[in-house]
Amino acid sequence: MRHSSSAGSRPPSVPVPRQAIAAIALALAIVSASQRAEAQARERSGKEVVDSVCAACHQTGVKGAPRIGDAKAWARLADRGLTGLTESALKGVRNMPAHGGDLRLSDIEIERAITYMVNQSGGRWVEPTGGLTPAVERRGEQIVKAQCAKCHQTGVSGAPRIGDRDAWIPRLKRGIEYLVRSAINGHGPMPARGGLADLTDSEIRGAIVYMFSKGDAPAKGSAAPPAAPDRNRKVVDGTEVYLGVLSAESIRAQYSKGSAEHAMHGGIPSGKGYYHVNISLFDSKTHAAITDAQVEASATEPVYGGQTKKLELVTLNNTQSYGNYFRMSSDDPYKVTVRIRRPGAPRAIEATFDFKR
Repeated sequence: MRHSSSAGSRPPSVPVPRQAIAAIALALAIVSASQRAEAQARERSGKEVVDSVCAACHQTGVKGAPRIGDAKAWARLADRGLTGLTESALKGVRNMPAHGGDLRLSDIEIERAITYMVNQSGGRWVEPTGGLTPAVERRGEQIVKAQCAKCHQTGVSGAPRIGDRDAWIPRLKRGIEYLVRSAINGHGPMPARGGLADLTDSEIRGAIVYMFSKGDAPAKGSAAPPAAPDRNRKVVDGTEVYLGVLSAESIRAQYSKGSAEHAMHGGIPSGKGYYHVNISLFDSKTHAAITDAQVEASATEPVYGGQTKKLELVTLNNTQSYGNYFRMSSDDPYKVTVRIRRPGAPRAIEATFDFKR
């Protein structure tokens, strides 16, 4: 990889709209701790990325690339910090293509490679365990309208159409991170990173969120792939209810100490068998997120019974939903019963899900 002291500017970032909660909420409902562990296992260390990709130029300093071990050259670059250097590597600079020429590299793998080269050249940086967010990001809507809509607007070659929830839901069965990784690598007729080499992982994620929840739904009568039944989704009296269950261990691994996610509900419980039960609510007609309800859930199994708790309004991955921790240590299946009351509603509604560890 090669780096320069200049980086192109991008439009200012904005918070993910509340309507975009749907995609993340569905991903939280489906993704499991084991899938996260597999994703983490595929991420290479800085040394591995450098040995397989970056060393081709940086080992000897081909075409002016800062040579690994050149303390003076890397000291100047290190002054820009990891975020600045990562921005240059993601976009590409001078003779170095975006993502170092390997579009399969994740953002964190690039960050680790930069850290490794800095440290091999006299630095003392700590190799990241979680990806950094670039200082400036393009919005999902911008990316979709500029690139993704070329296929996803009309469904070219089977691409799921923007706003077609029935087409997107089955694709989210394995979680949003699986879709992000598929877009990074390319899938079928879709090229790696959707044909935009400088897209960051986070920007790809934002584009997927937008296409699931923000676009216009297909006109009535248009063809769309049939949706598979979703055991984590219920519709009760005009309210869509999505269940998500994540192990406490996976949340602890994903979020650093001091983060709002790590501290929610008084902190991640210690010990085995704890899970975060997450409920996301939407109006079934407008698909608008519901964030003004009082929500309670119980998780019970036939032998030992269970717990009933109030679910608190929480923010995960910049999206709002309701959640709390439950201990579910039995191998027997659990019934998760959710009771929801909205302001002005004549009665509470209830939805029941099956969950097995």
